[in-house]
Amino acid sequence: MQIRYIGFPLGAVLIWAGNIIINKIAAGVIAPEDISFYRWVLAALLMSPFLARQTWAARAEIRPHLGKILALALMGMVLFQSLAYFAAATSSATSMGIITSLMPLLTLLLSIQLLSEPPTVGTLAGGVLSLLGLTVLIGRGHPLDLFDNGVVIGDLLMLLATVAYGLYGVMLRRWALPLRTWQLLYMQVLMAMVLLFPGFVFGHHSPVTSDNLPVLLYAGIAASILSQFLWMRGVAHLGASRCSIFVNLMPVFTVIIAVVVLGEELYGYHAVGGLITLVGVIMAQVLKQRLPMRRAKAG
Repeated sequence: MQIRYIGFPLGAVLIWAGNIIINKIAAGVIAPEDISFYRWVLAALLMSPFLARQTWAARAEIRPHLGKILALALMGMVLFQSLAYFAAATSSATSMGIITSLMPLLTLLLSIQLLSEPPTVGTLAGGVLSLLGLTVLIGRGHPLDLFDNGVVIGDLLMLLATVAYGLYGVMLRRWALPLRTWQLLYMQVLMAMVLLFPGFVFGHHSPVTSDNLPVLLYAGIAASILSQFLWMRGVAHLGASRCSIFVNLMPVFTVIIAVVVLGEELYGYHAVGGLITLVGVIMAQVLKQRLPMRRAKAG
């Protein structure tokens, strides 16, 4: 691995971890439907001077793929981020970060079904271990209490958001749309604006103030554009598989930032559940031995 390029994926993951903190801060200063819409409007305004003309010129190439682009925007930009904003109302930033760390594992599990990739020892063992860690985390250290007390709605929403983004990654790979990366991203941003507009119109409106403006700027610039640029540069220099390893650092970064910035307390179940989950995710990425598959009998 070339050390000088590590800063690209590391920077992207650090921004994503910071965005979880921003989600938590946003819960108290702006309505979820408003920040969901505003962030993509801001991203579109910043990207349009560089991409609008060339994207319009390529409209004949883009038109046949509009349905798939719409689906990608729905999974990766609308559902993932909107659910995260709603989750932040009841879930701690620490829990959100740990749940988000399941994304590489969920991507692998979804790939087995949707990309016909063979299961491995890592996906099976890591999946079971991560599920155990998740029950410890969501059960606040007492997994069996889930049957009596249920789950915190924010944790469940964050889990659904993570599943949506895992599905986004798998479908992005399955469809492999023949478009330039920045054009595809720009089109998804525009589609996200369209999909989120009804919720913005009929939702609770929050005026842009000095309290929520920094949140909007971080979400619209750092989390929506800069992190994507850093990640793409990292993949170009190091490869997707090497970059995915850095995602495992996101819960660590999130916990540190949450404790320092938000003053959240770190409980034992965070450490135990997070560690078990993280070990499971790493196992899924490292243990590549394929499981033997039963073949149908002839005749």
